[in-house]
Amino acid sequence: MEYRDYYAILEIPRDATLADIKRAYKKSGRKFHPDVSKDPDAQQKFIQAKEAYEVLKDPQKRAAYDQLGKDWHTGENFDVPPNWEGNFEFSSDGFTQGDTAAFSDFFESLFGGHFGHRAERAHQARSAHQHFSAKGEDIHAKVQIDIEDSFHGAVRSLTLPASPLDGTQPQTVNLKIPKGVREGQHIRLGGKGMPGHGGGATGDLYLEVSFRPHPLYRLEQKNLCLSLPVTPWEAALGAKIKIPTPTGAIEVTVPANSVSGKILRLRGRGLPGTSPGDMLITLNIVQPKVETEQEKALFRQMQDLMPFNPRSQFGFKS
Repeated sequence: MEYRDYYAILEIPRDATLADIKRAYKKSGRKFHPDVSKDPDAQQKFIQAKEAYEVLKDPQKRAAYDQLGKDWHTGENFDVPPNWEGNFEFSSDGFTQGDTAAFSDFFESLFGGHFGHRAERAHQARSAHQHFSAKGEDIHAKVQIDIEDSFHGAVRSLTLPASPLDGTQPQTVNLKIPKGVREGQHIRLGGKGMPGHGGGATGDLYLEVSFRPHPLYRLEQKNLCLSLPVTPWEAALGAKIKIPTPTGAIEVTVPANSVSGKILRLRGRGLPGTSPGDMLITLNIVQPKVETEQEKALFRQMQDLMPFNPRSQFGFKS
């Protein structure tokens, strides 16, 4: 039986991360997909890449495979070590008879005993080579939405690019944005990924959510943040100020003797959800421009009446 170097098949180093393995598999899938590749051995290479991925993506099976050592090379004569099945405990998670039926004798010898009798699998393998089918690859992309979309929920039109695999033209789909969706979450569009092969199901499209920059708000996880400009007299005397929110205007109370940078917390006014976020309002005291003699006189009067030294910590009298 011939040894299979799964790392060489995916063209990755033996210390590759799971993310490296996934990227390499997707690259091989696109390169050797039988519907697009002109390579006469495309189907065989496509199955080899899938076999390598099925082993290396699973930490337990990858660790078992790595126990064989790194001195073997693809095509070399190989015998399964004695008591191989007794050395490791495998679960069948991630493998099914349909997934692995077309895989090599090498795979069968190492892992096949965990998925059915060899004679039955050999028959499945022959049938699979004649009628090979595979689900299309999932596509991952990013989509930007407005902060208001998360507060209200929305339906937005999204144009998907043409697929080079099946010749489809760009298509417009309706993207349903759920209320309360947050940065980094994924929205799944079933059947909008890469087409399958041999009658296999089409893959899915997973859209990672990010928010467009907003002129008023910014998000800190589920909390909505707003910078609120206030006048010196509003900060000193206290005031009731109307502010905008994604769900409508509300009135907030600025306490007397507030300082710049003070944060007012409105509980439950952040992103909606089972545990909604808060709205965090940061006060920003804005100094008016002093131009007329009357305005200057007013500030001189304040200077005389209010012996205030904001730099007292420096140890100087003035």
